Amino acid sequence: MSIELTDEQIRSVLQGISVPPQPQIMVDLQMEQVMPDPDLRAIARLISQDPGLSGALLKTVNSPFFGLANRIASIQQAVNLLGCRSVINLINAQSIRGELTDAAIVTLNRFWDSAQDVASTCLTLAKRIGHPAPDEAYTLGLFHNCGIPLMLTRFPGYMAVLEEAYASVGVETRITDIENRVLNTNHSVVGYFVARSWKLPQHLCEAIANHHNALALFNDEWSDPQIKTLLAILKMAEHICACHRVLGDQADDHEWEAVARLVLEYVGLSEYDFECQRDIIRELGVG
Repeated sequence: MSIELTDEQIRSVLQGISVPPQPQIMVDLQMEQVMPDPDLRAIARLISQDPGLSGALLKTVNSPFFGLANRIASIQQAVNLLGCRSVINLINAQSIRGELTDAAIVTLNRFWDSAQDVASTCLTLAKRIGHPAPDEAYTLGLFHNCGIPLMLTRFPGYMAVLEEAYASVGVETRITDIENRVLNTNHSVVGYFVARSWKLPQHLCEAIANHHNALALFNDEWSDPQIKTLLAILKMAEHICACHRVLGDQADDHEWEAVARLVLEYVGLSEYDFECQRDIIRELGVG
């Protein structure tokens, strides 16, 4: 049974932090919603490709209005709970907020493409290594860089800083260290607060906050194993999807070089096993 939201409730949900939706996803969703019998599964599939829309949807179902005992991290669950009419109204309201200039769209294409690829690869890897909650791995992949669009809005030269960070990362230097030095904040911190505003489960918020702090977490035997497993999947997925090229414009993945041994040891994969998984995933066109 779905619960219908009023216009006032939808406006309340969309207040605060918002990541703009991808224009092409909005077009595809609008095409689906004018069908005589909109397909909720197709709508959920489209929404799950976009961090901004997914975040608004999860914020809605995890709000006090629904009074759920446990926070939801699955887009399909959220769509089923809200129902077709409320989801369409939420999408339409978000599209009004998400108008972007052509220049912003070109820059954000790097973010959107990376988010979708990493999320799909996280899902595949989670299933392949037997992770009990593959939907959570997908959600982390989709949302882990959700602070980037807001950093771009606040700092017009942000992509140049991010490229410098990817070039400088190593055992002693994190990507976020460079951002902190230049801008006094970083996309992981901003992403954490975005995730909190969307009311994602706390362990996913913590994973987003620490996704460039993996080396320290894997060197700490007392770190939360739930977060470490999710971050291990994410780090493998980022490497497979070549985020160092897409976001950092770098030929080499210095961050992966720093954490690879610890990550693979944690999930029980040899370097050869991981390379086989990487090649299979790339051949399938997932990453």
